Amino acid sequence: MKLALSTAEKIVRLPNHIAIIMDGNGRWAQQRGLPRLEGHKAGVECLHSVIECLSEYQIKYVTLYGLSTENWKRPEDEIIGLLQLLEEVIDEETVELHKRGVRLRHLGRLDGLSPPLEQAVTRAVELTKNNTGMTLSFAFNYGGRTEILDAVRRLIAEGIPPQKIDEKLFNSYLYTAALPDVDLVIRSGGELRISNFLVWQTAYSEYYFTEVLWPDFDRKEVEEALLSYSQRQRRFGGL
Repeated sequence: MKLALSTAEKIVRLPNHIAIIMDGNGRWAQQRGLPRLEGHKAGVECLHSVIECLSEYQIKYVTLYGLSTENWKRPEDEIIGLLQLLEEVIDEETVELHKRGVRLRHLGRLDGLSPPLEQAVTRAVELTKNNTGMTLSFAFNYGGRTEILDAVRRLIAEGIPPQKIDEKLFNSYLYTAALPDVDLVIRSGGELRISNFLVWQTAYSEYYFTEVLWPDFDRKEVEEALLSYSQRQRRFGGL
């Protein structure tokens, strides 16, 4: 009798660049009667296993949506706690990621962040800039529309003639300069939108939405997303 293939064995084609909207931390905490910040802490723990799994599948580029420009509207205590958590995670994880050859990038604006967090980001990016393994980008204090406007402002400030501007040049002015377009967007938490995330870079991305809240997003969920992508037919506007 022929044995059924495992999910991993069914995955025949992998994305080069995966972007993840890590949604559901707050709801996960509230369901357990915990402060929302505890959900963010649980989300960080989940992130370890997700990155490990994607590394095993040799995914070259991973971009994570951590804090949007709109998230500043949340309660002040949650924002302060989240920024402190980000600072701690960056300092604690950078050395280990560096040992594994991971290159870290920040997408978004550094202005508006606390000086210690800004310094932690700068140190992490500088330390890992020459690594050749997975490129792991963290988008926080990030907004897709803001990114496009910032690129336009830079083009104008540098006096680039309009007739010289094409998609390749415009890409080089985005926060994601030198990164390939996103192949697969994964969103946990049940919402069916991209929330101003990588608006330009996801024009032809495949999307995978799941009801699973981010702290519960495990290897099984990663492989389900990869399998879903593997079964898609990507035509990029053609037949």
